[in-house]
Amino acid sequence: MVKVIAKFFVKADKIEEFLKLANELVEKTRNEEGCVNYNLLQDVKNKQTLIMVEEWESAEVLNKHMSSAHFTSIIPKIGVLADKKEEISVCKVVL
Repeated sequence: MVKVIAKFFVKADKIEEFLKLANELVEKTRNEEGCVNYNLLQDVKNKQTLIMVEEWESAEVLNKHMSSAHFTSIIPKIGVLADKKEEISVCKVVL
């Protein structure tokens, strides 16, 4: 099992645009083989911080996801809406 935590720092006036793009990404990704969970969260204290929490069956299916047409087309569009570079952690369960 592989988990991904991707933290995005979105410009205040671009949150709605980010959410529209993220909605498409979430809908398509949830239908991918090997996707266990894929959720977008918003920090309650800072609405500009949006966090994608993902759970994948394996690193192989995660890599396949990152090569998918929807991922490679949407992620660059999301990137230009940010104040600063996203923080991404790929994790494995240890306990």
